[in-house]
Amino acid sequence: MNDLPYAVASRLGLGPSTPTTPQRGFRTLFISDVHLGTRGSKADMLARFLDETACEKLYLVGDIIDGWRLRRSWYWDAHHDAVLRSILRHARAGAEVIYIPGNHDEMFRAWLPMGLEVAGVRLAEDDVHHAADGTRLLVMHGDAFDSVVRYFKFLALLGDGAYNLALTLNRWFNWGRRHLGYPYWSLSAWLKRQVKEAVKAIDRFETALAQEARRRGLDGVVCGHIHHAEMRMIGTTRYFNTGDWVESCSALVEHHDGRFELIDWATMNRLSVAAPDLATAAA
Repeated sequence: MNDLPYAVASRLGLGPSTPTTPQRGFRTLFISDVHLGTRGSKADMLARFLDETACEKLYLVGDIIDGWRLRRSWYWDAHHDAVLRSILRHARAGAEVIYIPGNHDEMFRAWLPMGLEVAGVRLAEDDVHHAADGTRLLVMHGDAFDSVVRYFKFLALLGDGAYNLALTLNRWFNWGRRHLGYPYWSLSAWLKRQVKEAVKAIDRFETALAQEARRRGLDGVVCGHIHHAEMRMIGTTRYFNTGDWVESCSALVEHHDGRFELIDWATMNRLSVAAPDLATAAA
């Protein structure tokens, strides 16, 4: 078995993360596609978001850790540690934490038959979430449908290196925006939305996931994978995509009254990915 899961799991012994600001309370919090282990991960923003929220249930909807990248070269900083501490804080506070591995952290899928639970974090292939209003939602990463919808075909043509180049350009672009007094804006996400075939593929992906939820007799689906935050009805099925913490900083939350909301954390807080210090950036 690959040693990477053990190396990452060893970090679960990190000390507590203590919130320093008032917390917003939610019934359920869904996050995905953090890609810890890459320089593009907005781990600093996610750690702050997690420390400023409280919830009864926390879903980690895949690609939290980028095992693909870590196998090639190791990158891990204090902000990445802070995300793990924040997740553990939620578990210690009594939140049910469910980790559904994606394709980039697929190394954890080998542990699924064991029913593994570490420090209050439970691994699951997928899950059914019962919302406060009685709605039943399928929660899964979504990569199982990649071969069907071929969403990443154009990214495959560009190649992994070219995609990372786009993310690098995105960081420099936002460095310039910050110095001009503008908040963070995802150039790479905007470029993808302008590609006609990618837009069509997103729609096919969303439709395929909605069909899977209906096939299982459920009311809707929550997924990640395509880095495209969305909340809409597809026929009679509710479709939610949590977005990501690489090209944007978004999360899906369920309020205690059953309302769902997509939170764009960077826009809400006028944060820039180029800011060396979050306190300075938020000032």
